[in-house]
Amino acid sequence: MDFLTLFIIYTVFVLGSFILVMNCSGREQFLQSCVNNLSKITACVLPVKLRCTACRMFNKVLYTRNPFFLVLHIVLEVVVYGEYTGELYGYCLEMEFTVLSLSIPYVLLMVKMIFFVMCCVKDPGTVTKSSQGFPLYSYDGVIYQEGIKCATCNLIKPARSKHCRLCNRCIHRFDHHCVWVNNCIGAVNMRYFLLYMLTLCAMAGDLAMLAVAFLQQLVLKSNLMQGSYIGEDGEPHPVDISFTIQHLFLTFPRIVFMLGFLIVVFLLLAGYLCFHLYLVLVNETSNEWFKKRQWNVIQSKHLKHKRKSAKCKSNYHRGVLGNIKEIFKPLTDVEKKHV
Repeated sequence: MDFLTLFIIYTVFVLGSFILVMNCSGREQFLQSCVNNLSKITACVLPVKLRCTACRMFNKVLYTRNPFFLVLHIVLEVVVYGEYTGELYGYCLEMEFTVLSLSIPYVLLMVKMIFFVMCCVKDPGTVTKSSQGFPLYSYDGVIYQEGIKCATCNLIKPARSKHCRLCNRCIHRFDHHCVWVNNCIGAVNMRYFLLYMLTLCAMAGDLAMLAVAFLQQLVLKSNLMQGSYIGEDGEPHPVDISFTIQHLFLTFPRIVFMLGFLIVVFLLLAGYLCFHLYLVLVNETSNEWFKKRQWNVIQSKHLKHKRKSAKCKSNYHRGVLGNIKEIFKPLTDVEKKHV
C-alpha cells in the first residue's frame, strides 16, 4: 500500500516535528544535545560549509527571538482554512451539513486570534526596578534563593522569576518562552495562553470531526463497503478498511492529509493543555516542574542509602480555587500581597 505508507511517513514526520519543538521549548540543554548528535551523524555526509550554514540558521531560529514560528503558525492556519473553505466546506454543504455547524470553525478562529494576539503583545510580567524588591512570593530556599541578582538585568530576582535569554529580561512567575507566540509566558499573560491553547485545541478538533463526518457520509452514501475490487491476482475481493482508506486518499488527497495533520495537532495540543491545567491546579510553572524533577533526581542519587529521599515540593499551593484565581487575577505590585 504505497499511499498508506506515504501517509504514515507524513504523519510520523509531523508528529515528530511538533513533539521536538514542544519538548524543546525552554529546554536549551536538551535541544543543544540533539543538535550536537545530529551534527555528528551528518558530519560524514554533508560538506563542512553546508553544515556550518545549517547550524547558523538553526541557532538563529531557535536561540534568538524571531518571528519564524509565529509566521509558520499563521501559514499553517491559512493552509488549513484555505483547504476547509475551498473544498471541504462545499462538499459538506452538498452532504446537507448545517450552516451553523460549518460556521463554528470560523467563530473559533476569531476567538483564538484574540487570545493569540494578547499572548503576543501582552507584557508577561517583566521584572523592573520598582518591582524587584517587592515580595509577591516567598523564597523556597531550594529553587529560589533570596538575594540572587540577575547578571544580565542587574536586578534582584524575585521568587518564581527567571531570566529569559531570548527576550533578555526577567519575568515574574516565569513559565516558558513560547516560540509560537514569540513571547514569554508569565504571570500576566498565562490566562491568555491557556485560553489560546483551549480554543486552538477546539478548533483543530472541530475541523477534524467535520472531515471525518464528511468522509464517513461519503462512504455510507456511496455504499463503498458493499462493493468489491479486482486485486493484483486478478480475482475480485470485498472492499475492506485498507482499500477504503486508499480510495479516499486517492479521491480526496488534500482532505485526508489535512485530517491526518489535524489529528496529530489535536492530540499534541490536548496533551500539552492537560499538562498546563494540572500545573494550574497545583500552582506550579513548567519551569518549576522541570527544575523540581532535576532536583529530585539529584537528591535521590545522593540519598540512595535512605529509604525515602527528600523531595522538593511546591510552597505556593493556595487550594484549587485559589490557584485558579491566581492565574486569572495574577498577583501584582498593586495588590501588595505576600504568599
